Amino acid sequence: MEQTKSAPVSDAGIGKPIIEIKNVSKIFPGGMKAVDDVNLTVGRGEFFALLGPSGCGKTTLLRMLAGFETPTSGQVLIDGHDMATVAPNKRPVNMVFQSYAVFPHMSVEKNVGYGLRMDGRPNSEIKQRVEEALELVKLGGFGKRMPNEMSGGQRQRVALARALVKRPSVLLLDEPLSALDAKLREAMQLELVHLQATVGITFVIVTHDQSEALSMANRIAVMNAGKVRQVASPAQLYEYPNSRFVADFIGKINLINAKATRNGENRVKVEAPNIGELDLAGNVEGDVGLAIRPEKIFVSETKPENPDLVIVRGEVGEVAYYGSFSNVFFHIGGGTTLLADIGNISRDIEEFTFKRDEKYWLYWKKGDTLVLGA
Repeated sequence: MEQTKSAPVSDAGIGKPIIEIKNVSKIFPGGMKAVDDVNLTVGRGEFFALLGPSGCGKTTLLRMLAGFETPTSGQVLIDGHDMATVAPNKRPVNMVFQSYAVFPHMSVEKNVGYGLRMDGRPNSEIKQRVEEALELVKLGGFGKRMPNEMSGGQRQRVALARALVKRPSVLLLDEPLSALDAKLREAMQLELVHLQATVGITFVIVTHDQSEALSMANRIAVMNAGKVRQVASPAQLYEYPNSRFVADFIGKINLINAKATRNGENRVKVEAPNIGELDLAGNVEGDVGLAIRPEKIFVSETKPENPDLVIVRGEVGEVAYYGSFSNVFFHIGGGTTLLADIGNISRDIEEFTFKRDEKYWLYWKKGDTLVLGA
């Protein structure tokens, strides 16, 4: 019988929390519930991501942290203090917006120092802190430039420096990289991770881009329809999604509709079309989804003999070429298609191409098969 691991605890090791969101809901006029009874804890010094599709409530939740929206019910605590009566400009947070929101008529140094000037800080202190903030975001020497003389990535760094110069306990980032092109966005992801590690403060980022969240965050809260569906590290979310929604939203995955019945403690008997009956680890009964990551599927010309494997016959359908790898889709009958990673090939040939309608054996370990509810 295959062995399976238990998913690690999602909030293990986060240390003392700096953000506590307790039973928070937000209902807008007209009855639209944007956030639905959310509970979250963010540890001090974490890089935390709120991830989900458009309209899932993640930006509303961020705006409640910033003080731009008021919860209909529940509590928002930052550093142990209830924020219910604390104005946005008095909270120990700062926010970086999707649109950068830099002042076009001000130089870089005046943009970055704006908040300090509003606080009445001495000029000598403002000058020193602005220079330090610009060095942090790799814009040392750019202080005299105007925003229209800078690239999109540089303007985003100006917005980051302006947020960091006030030394907040928490930095909130609302889709901060979505306006950048793909190559620059990838470079800025790495810069943000390095920056967060350097300054050591808590970052909370909102994004709909799963690869962005996976590559940057220590932990991720996946949201849908105003609710938090799962909170875990990137690796935990990928390897141990707790539902079909999370599995489908995080990375590529094969999802096959199936029926499950209890077959002992933490075991279920699953009947899946074109696959057959399987005895698997799981606790979900009734209509379920069998989930298999594409890289877990191996492809062979000869049928393997191993009782711990799931083995099916597949016919090559579409092949999508991406340069360093290809996605190969195999039809296994009954309208079911499996995506396999082309790297998992057992043929000892340096180069070859799959051709439509060729038939192969597909197989994966039973322990790599997840049984998921909705």
